[in-house]
Amino acid sequence: MSAIPVPVSDVDLYTPEARADPYALYAELRALGPVVWLSRYGLYALPRYREVRAALVDWRTFSSARGVFVDPGMNEQLEGITLCSDPPEHTEMRAVLGRPLRQDRMRDVTPTIEAEAERIVAELVARGRFDAATELAEHLPMAVVSDLVGLPDRGRAKMLEWAAAMWDMQGPADERFARAAPVVEEFMDFVAHEAVPGRIAPDGWAAHLHEAADRGELAREKCPGLMLDYVTPSLDTTILAITNTIALFAAHPDQWDLLRADRTLIPHAINESLRLESPVPQFSRVLTEDHEIDGAVLPEGSRVALLYGSANRDERHYADPERFDITRRPSDHLAFGRGEHVCVGMHLARLEMGTLLDRLADRVSRFETVASTPMINNGLRGLERLDVAVRTAE
Repeated sequence: MSAIPVPVSDVDLYTPEARADPYALYAELRALGPVVWLSRYGLYALPRYREVRAALVDWRTFSSARGVFVDPGMNEQLEGITLCSDPPEHTEMRAVLGRPLRQDRMRDVTPTIEAEAERIVAELVARGRFDAATELAEHLPMAVVSDLVGLPDRGRAKMLEWAAAMWDMQGPADERFARAAPVVEEFMDFVAHEAVPGRIAPDGWAAHLHEAADRGELAREKCPGLMLDYVTPSLDTTILAITNTIALFAAHPDQWDLLRADRTLIPHAINESLRLESPVPQFSRVLTEDHEIDGAVLPEGSRVALLYGSANRDERHYADPERFDITRRPSDHLAFGRGEHVCVGMHLARLEMGTLLDRLADRVSRFETVASTPMINNGLRGLERLDVAVRTAE
């Protein structure tokens, strides 16, 4: 039993309204305490920055090996993939998976990303109005990343649909979860039977996994599951991050003026956007032993949700956390995670975001949001549509 009772909340973080705008609920949870029992889902939640960061760097206590989603069945199915494993198995898989995504390897893809960014920005700005979600933000991940993964044509055409479905299964077994299940099954069948040597690009990331298996660095049966780690994190999260950033600059033109005047602010603008609008609002962990948080004892085997989206707006850690301020320099934000499970694709995401912002700053003096539609997804948060009008730079 807890030495100090854990506050209880029946908030539902998976209603359409909460998926679109969870921030009032996050503030409510932060006010309750550093740990809250979510009675609807039978798990604990950490809504504040200090406790989430501490959990992320303590993989021995907060384990990923029993899955990081909400639904028990889904967690059981995913055990053993990179996302749902701990060292040493996690370290071995990540070493193979992350090889083409290392920071030093970004030099190889930079010219392609820069050329594509220049082309798409020039085309869209010339039109004066476009959907920043589908026409701008999707372009680099789909034009460049899908090519780098090297899937057969049918796979490339379905990547976005498969990835969104996979994220929908991060939540409880609701209607979105049920609709996503057959789509995820289709993807798993594809990676097992079609995304195989002889049908994938011989120099792509997918082929790299199979080559590692040939060298004995990776068990052959791990290859299909590891494809999730190339398809899921490299698409939707980056697309949402780019879209969110444009929406923030449209709402805060003074911040866009600052960036245009000083391009060294681009990395800080990316961090501030990720802090304020985290594309992945949460993952969960399972406690490997009894664990005390602020006098409350959480029992071994408990599932604990780490609320990144709430932690990144914790007023205990960030001054005036609701404000978008690209001079804040919040490099300690948790949108990419921390510790052993820090996002393996973050260098690529930063490269794509930074290149687009730089090219847009050359050509755009103002963004104006015309219309927007929130994405309603169990594992993601952002906009699926963002119609913007742009004023061109002098």
